This record gives sequence, structure tokens and C-alpha cells, in this order.
Amino acid sequence: MTESYYVQGQDRSRKVRQLFDAIANRYDLINDLQSFGLHRFWKNELIRMSKIRAGENALDLCTGTGDIAIKIAARGAEVTGCDFSEPMLAKARLRCSNINWIAGDALNLSLPDNSFDVVSSGYGLRNLADFRKGLDEMLRVLKPKGRLLILEFGKPRNLVWRKMYFAYLRFFVPVLGAIFCGDPSAYRYILESLNQYPGQDAIHDLLLNLNCRNVSVKNFLGGVMSINYAEKP
Repeated sequence: MTESYYVQGQDRSRKVRQLFDAIANRYDLINDLQSFGLHRFWKNELIRMSKIRAGENALDLCTGTGDIAIKIAARGAEVTGCDFSEPMLAKARLRCSNINWIAGDALNLSLPDNSFDVVSSGYGLRNLADFRKGLDEMLRVLKPKGRLLILEFGKPRNLVWRKMYFAYLRFFVPVLGAIFCGDPSAYRYILESLNQYPGQDAIHDLLLNLNCRNVSVKNFLGGVMSINYAEKP
């Protein structure tokens, strides 16, 4: 019997950390396979939208093995990459040594207010036990007029397309998890967590309610992936 990594309540963070610790060594390979390499394009689009400039300070939250943080650092920014999975951070440190890699809880960051020109998160918000609190923390450490960018699995508005996409996540992606991680539940978690996530349109509305400016959503492939963008007032 396979383990379920998605749980509600106080054990959520522990189970998510357990999941990412378990798949750290295969994480980049599985991302390439399940997205047909498109995750690289989506991350590059996040960098473009961030308008990051040399000398700015950036935080990449839920950084994983550091893809986005490394791309931001290549633009000349001072970058902090934060994740709560030490095995993930170990992989990130091997890839790049000029980034400040730190272990931390996205719901309770040990970082001062108004510290960063850009805060990004790739496939992290959906995994938080309290995504509203996660947004509050991102905005807290962001400087006034700073840019917030969230790349995440989306919920297509077209119901037929959504059902096809969810079927892909339900049946195909766990097969990759079984082959490359020995545990299909490690990637069945994506759909389980997405079912509990409000989706890009709801995050857009929440950012408006938090008084953010220039709030927008960029959808890819009919909304199966999305980037939420906002600026701190």
C-alpha cells in the first residue's frame, strides 16, 4: 500500500517535507519528464516578468534545487534561496555557490521586513499548510513597490480541458513517480494538493484584496500552468 503525502492540519508541513526529502535526487529529472521540458520555459518567463536588475535583492521561496534562484543570480541580483528540505538545498548548493541558500519555513521566515526587490516562488504556494499566511509572509519581506511572482500548477477555466489535464495528473504522472522514485504516491500528491488549492484566479483576487498593485495572471497551455504577478503597495 502506497503512502498518502497529502494531509490536512498540523501534520501537513511534516508530510510535505518528507515528500521532498524523498524525491530530491530525482526531482529535476521528473520535472523534465512530466512537463516535457516546458517547466524551463515557464521559469524563464517568470524571470522575464520579474524585470530583475543587477544589484537588486531577490528571494526565491520554496526554491527546491534552485532553478529559479540560479536564473535570477545570472542577471546580477543578490539572491537568497529558501527551502525547508535540506536534501533539496544540498542539491542547490552543489549547483551554485554564490547564492545565500537558507533553510526556513515559508510561513514563518526569519528575514526582516521590506528586504527584497523581488520575491518569487515556483511550485511552492500550493504546498503550504496556509497559503494566505504564505502570501502575507512574502509581502512582509518584500519592499514597497517590490514584485511578487508565483509560478504554480493552474486550474483551467475550460471544464473539459481541466478534466483532461487532471486525468493526466491522475494517471500518467504517478507512473513516472513509480518508475523513477519507486513510489507513485510521491507524484499523485500533485493532483491531491491542486484539488485543495484555489487556483490562479482566486490567488489573483486575494492579492487584490491585500491591496497589491498591477495584479495580473499569465496562463500557459490554457491555464494548466500560471504565473500570478503583483506589486506591493
